[in-house]
Amino acid sequence: MPTVAITGAGTGLGKALALEYAENGYKVYLLGRRNDPLQLVQHQISQKGGQAEVVLCDVREIASVQIAFQRIGELNVFINNAGIGTFGPVDKYSVEDIDHILDTNVKGTILTVQSALPLIRESNGRILTIISTAGLRGKVNESLYCASKFAVRGFTESLQQEYANEDFTITAVYMGGMNTPFWNNTSHVDDPSRLKGPDVVAKQIFAEDDGRKEIVIDR
Repeated sequence: MPTVAITGAGTGLGKALALEYAENGYKVYLLGRRNDPLQLVQHQISQKGGQAEVVLCDVREIASVQIAFQRIGELNVFINNAGIGTFGPVDKYSVEDIDHILDTNVKGTILTVQSALPLIRESNGRILTIISTAGLRGKVNESLYCASKFAVRGFTESLQQEYANEDFTITAVYMGGMNTPFWNNTSHVDDPSRLKGPDVVAKQIFAEDDGRKEIVIDR
């Protein structure tokens, strides 16, 4: 049975991806900081006859990341999905806001890819990095979020060049906003319900997860 590990798997797109890959025969490792949402996703997968394992992991902490991937052992696909957003004018961001975004979105991406890489290389597998359209262009009141996603885009594109001659692949995934809990603590989006659901996005990602350099949901 092929295996996939997904960070931020307890809610939103991470949850939708976990359900989608499980329905298509993958054992899913559910990575995240909060146990309760991960347990609920695991239960949903088990109810449908799939296999999933909860692996608590704070992507900001190197020890937590290393222990998580040691537990996983063998891996065919790693989806780097965990990410957070803070929105508003640049002069309103606190140092804590800046640290929180960059530690999760940038440092977390680098740390998890470092730990996943040996497993993916061994299986000739695939790494998918969820970037969003915020990694393609600047947006009003999203300077900090865009900065983090531009960094992740640069990191991903650099890895694609570094490992161009290897037998595993690295894919950059771009999508716009979705109707997920991502928007719960901000008024940046007036009506998240008008956005596409994560299930639709997850299905397209799975369908196009074939080692291509980019999966573009929205440009």
